Amino acid sequence: MGILRLKEILKEKGITGKDLAKKVGVTQATISNINNDVHFPTSDLLLKIAETLNIDVKDLFHSTKETKPIHLIMDNKLHTFNDFEELKIFVNK
Repeated sequence: MGILRLKEILKEKGITGKDLAKKVGVTQATISNINNDVHFPTSDLLLKIAETLNIDVKDLFHSTKETKPIHLIMDNKLHTFNDFEELKIFVNK
């Protein structure tokens, strides 16, 4: 797995590499090379890609944080949460 999530984001948004290439002014091969971790884009290109996809540039990157579930035992029941936001919602019910 590479550092960028571009391939995943394109799939989520239903955009082809060819379409993105046209919109940001590079070749389809450039986008393909980025998707396949052959080439890392310049900061200018990263910004163009993020703007074109209407996302924050940080969303192009995989998280480097290891996420572990949060477990809470309440009323003798085990509850599992993916993050503190889920836990907060549960506790404030």
